[in-house]
Amino acid sequence: MKASGKEVTIVMIEDDEGHARLIEKNVRRAGVNNEIIPFTDGGSALDFILGEDRSGVVSIDRYLLVLLDLNLPDMQGTEILDLLKTNPHTKRLPIVILTTTDDEMEIQRCYDLGANVYITKPVDYDGFANAIRQLGMFISVMQVP
Repeated sequence: MKASGKEVTIVMIEDDEGHARLIEKNVRRAGVNNEIIPFTDGGSALDFILGEDRSGVVSIDRYLLVLLDLNLPDMQGTEILDLLKTNPHTKRLPIVILTTTDDEMEIQRCYDLGANVYITKPVDYDGFANAIRQLGMFISVMQVP
């Protein structure tokens, strides 16, 4: 996956190690070979994407795709989504929500905050693996601004 000829880096914010491995394995299986940088908490992911000063300037020339779990140990994924979508330097980053929450209000809130895609993690392994494979195919053809 490229953006304007540049490689896109996938930022995965997922605190469940099993889910993180499954996501990476199935994204790879779909033929996506982009670098994946994993984070298990929101604070360190925000330090990477927005910089420690949270200005977002650090990401001006970066092409990132964010895979975001909503249930993190230190903060809610919706807070991260809101911070990234309201920052002038990161507001166009594509953000894919990956979560076990299928609450209609939560889904609506994520789209209202600017999420590009919302994927509910099926509870069973095969369903989850299949959803992630489809995500991998989606990522492989996606254009990042």
